Amino acid sequence: MGKMRIRKDDNVVITGGKDRGKTGKVLRTEPKKGRVYIENLNIVKRHERPRSVKDASKGGDVGGIVEKEGPIHISNVMLLDPSDNKPTRVRLERSKDGKRRRVGARKGTEID
Repeated sequence: MGKMRIRKDDNVVITGGKDRGKTGKVLRTEPKKGRVYIENLNIVKRHERPRSVKDASKGGDVGGIVEKEGPIHISNVMLLDPSDNKPTRVRLERSKDGKRRRVGARKGTEID
């Protein structure tokens, strides 16, 4: 995959899959795989083994069935335009001083 135009802490809407239509905040991105993790969406169950069980109250993982966010492919999410909270494609433009900035394609509003 190439560069991603969606970054951590962006608000996005899911356009495909079991959580279609829901919105959330991007927790982390994986640009090499083209995937994003969105807060409280695409929840998957993982069976985890307990680690350092000596004292679970001091930070050891208890284990068992753990629910956490699963990855979503970048093609199944769209950035929400901060001006009107509607989904938009993202364009990269150069400003006068040569810096790159992200721009919403619907209205041309600057995202960053």
